[in-house]
Amino acid sequence: MENRENRENTEKKDKKDKREKNERLASLLARYEEVAVLIQDPGLVKDQQKYRGIMREYTRLKAVADAHGGLAGLAGALSEAKALLRDEKEPDMRELARAEAQELEARIKDAEEGLKALLIPKDPLDEKNIIMEIRAGTGGDEAALFAADLFRMYSRFAESSSWKFEVMNLNETELGGVKEIVFSISGSNVYENLRYESGVHRVQRVPATEAAGRIHTSAVTVAVLPEADETEIDIRQEDLRIDVMRAGGPGGQCVNTTDSAVRITHLPSGITVHCQDEKSQIKNKAKAMRILRARVYEMEAAKARMERAEYSLSQVGTGDRSERIRTYNFPQNRLTDHRINLTLYKLDLIMQGDVAELFDALKLSAREEVLKDALV
Repeated sequence: MENRENRENTEKKDKKDKREKNERLASLLARYEEVAVLIQDPGLVKDQQKYRGIMREYTRLKAVADAHGGLAGLAGALSEAKALLRDEKEPDMRELARAEAQELEARIKDAEEGLKALLIPKDPLDEKNIIMEIRAGTGGDEAALFAADLFRMYSRFAESSSWKFEVMNLNETELGGVKEIVFSISGSNVYENLRYESGVHRVQRVPATEAAGRIHTSAVTVAVLPEADETEIDIRQEDLRIDVMRAGGPGGQCVNTTDSAVRITHLPSGITVHCQDEKSQIKNKAKAMRILRARVYEMEAAKARMERAEYSLSQVGTGDRSERIRTYNFPQNRLTDHRINLTLYKLDLIMQGDVAELFDALKLSAREEVLKDALV
């Protein structure tokens, strides 16, 4: 009796899932037709922000429409192959039809999985630009040197992806390391590719200053913040305390000579941002406000997720900057991502910016987690 009830419940769920999948697909295809008409409007280009948004939506919807059309074509070909299998007048064609049907069934299965992935609602944050913060943790000078290495890795990947990056604040050490660096990256799907970099990055290597050749373990903290527009987060002027001071650092023009550095404190949250990279106080303030908006935006987004009980642990982690996510072992030329149990023995290439394989594996793991719970 219990098995029968379970079977009936499963059948009901499958029917519901299929119905909702078909409804979502129909809705997306209908929207694709609407957007295809919209992009023909010559007046659309007058509003560049709206134009870019519509074109991004068109690209996403076209992928769904193309996948649906390809799947329909494969289904039609399979139907024809099965018809040949039943045709008694063409016995010689049956073996060829049987082989073709098997191949088509495999291709249809792959195409259905691809369409499922496209039907998962896209995270609106994926297309956002980011502000990335890298800070040296335990390990002293060695941690600062590795922080500089990580910045070079990300900047080289950004260049290879035709993204733009801009240093917003930099605190260097006399040995060429970085105590803290804050920079922005803008381009296509930046957050989608880099969102899983938040956390503790552990490095194991022999420091240049180590005479005995002993391996040291150091740590660097990375935070990835989706950059918020002024319209997305309301920060009132009366909630800010702005202090100006002389820039500090290992040297350079305008350091300790002018009050160009800016520190902004957001009183309601206690978030503090310090920016001194520019010679101009005005430019430093503008950069500090961008960083502040991103941090407040992240804080509010995390709070909203908690309230909706959607902030569950997943295989790729939570994005918590206190979570140890990765180990870089230089003596073994090995990188290990602990969240997805991925080990790559090409650390030398990775540190030069060859990180596409790593980022793709993280995105695939996250997508598989979503597919497990998705209605489609």
